[in-house]
Amino acid sequence: MPNIALLNNVEHKDLRIITDHRPGLGDEIAWCPTYSNEFRTLQSTYPIIFRKMEDGIPYEAIVLFGFTENENLFLGQDGWDAPVIPLLIQRQPFMIGLRGEELMIQVDLDNPRVSRTEGVPVFLEHGGSTEYLDTVNSILSTIHHGLQREAGFMAALEKYQLLETFALDIQLDDGSMNRMSGFYTINEERLAALEAEALGELHRAGYLAPIYFALASLSNFRNLIDRKNRRLRHATDRQ
Repeated sequence: MPNIALLNNVEHKDLRIITDHRPGLGDEIAWCPTYSNEFRTLQSTYPIIFRKMEDGIPYEAIVLFGFTENENLFLGQDGWDAPVIPLLIQRQPFMIGLRGEELMIQVDLDNPRVSRTEGVPVFLEHGGSTEYLDTVNSILSTIHHGLQREAGFMAALEKYQLLETFALDIQLDDGSMNRMSGFYTINEERLAALEAEALGELHRAGYLAPIYFALASLSNFRNLIDRKNRRLRHATDRQ
């Protein structure tokens, strides 16, 4: 269970954060949530797909790192092998909290990135914010404002029935057959069939570009499969 605390420069004056990306720091995950404002940045590196939610907004956008639980094909001993890392990864171990209507920074004190001896200091010696904490604050603010529009974005995808289930059959170099299913992607045929009025509505709302970014991102499945095959070959070579 997370150990969430409101960040302050008294109790946490000696807090340090390990900012490296390597195994053992919580990055061994196959996907993480993202949001439509971030699609432009991520679409050239990762597949962006959608999963159905049980409550709240009907769907959630996610960015894919691997094909099985706890598999991050971008993560290795030398770090995170990609030109860009999603903001919801970069913000760890911090999150946004609310005190009334005021946004506050919270920290998970049990996160493996939290340390008293290793990493980047959060506060200056006399209690001021470090440049690192200013960066974290900016990241959290960007995430918060980006998430504010997700309900409208997902409602538009539902309104025009632009999401469809998909299954991906993958044959790896070791001969194994694998199927990825249970997720959603943009229905390209329905998108192409939309009337000008509907396209105009999506464009004015700022939703049309992220839709096309999500579609374009699917070409990254090939890169993800290549990474999986390289990892399998590496594991075989070590035996």
